[in-house]
Amino acid sequence: MATQITPDYPLLTADRFLEMDFGEDKAELDNGVVRMMAGGSARHAEVAANIISTLRLLLRGSGCKPYGSDMALKTHDFSVRLPDVAVFCGKNDPAFDTAKAFTDPRVLFEVLSGSTARTDLRVKLDEYKALPSVDTIVFVDIATERLRVLQRTAPRAWSDVAHDAPADLALPALSLTLPHAEIFARD
Repeated sequence: MATQITPDYPLLTADRFLEMDFGEDKAELDNGVVRMMAGGSARHAEVAANIISTLRLLLRGSGCKPYGSDMALKTHDFSVRLPDVAVFCGKNDPAFDTAKAFTDPRVLFEVLSGSTARTDLRVKLDEYKALPSVDTIVFVDIATERLRVLQRTAPRAWSDVAHDAPADLALPALSLTLPHAEIFARD
């Protein structure tokens, strides 16, 4: 019978991970383990860009702004995530210009793909829900053009609505609504 040897190494901390340079590559820190990320499809990128550009216009002057997956999110001491879109508020001061990660998003979007959906819907969801600043988590299914929206209703309670038909996305935490047509626009 073969014996499986488990390597004995310390888990990487989020702070140490954020000091690393991966060049053109993207990586997340998943409970102390570096996970390299492949690029998404053209449709994935298009939908994420639609969300960012629409939010940018709607949020101008509000003190909140959307960031793409280049802005990291430290979810705990051993995990750093790259949400497709994250809205942070109160980061307009030039003191934040060199930040590599924030810890306090208001709204998070994950654009689902076959290779990431399992992690997005389980591991990342649990980490996102544990962040006290998060009000809304949106999963965007590009294959069916449907949304799953989780909104905080109490400190440890969430509503979870899967829209089976096209629906505009109300974001009360940001006092705005994202039109379904803008999220999934192809032009």
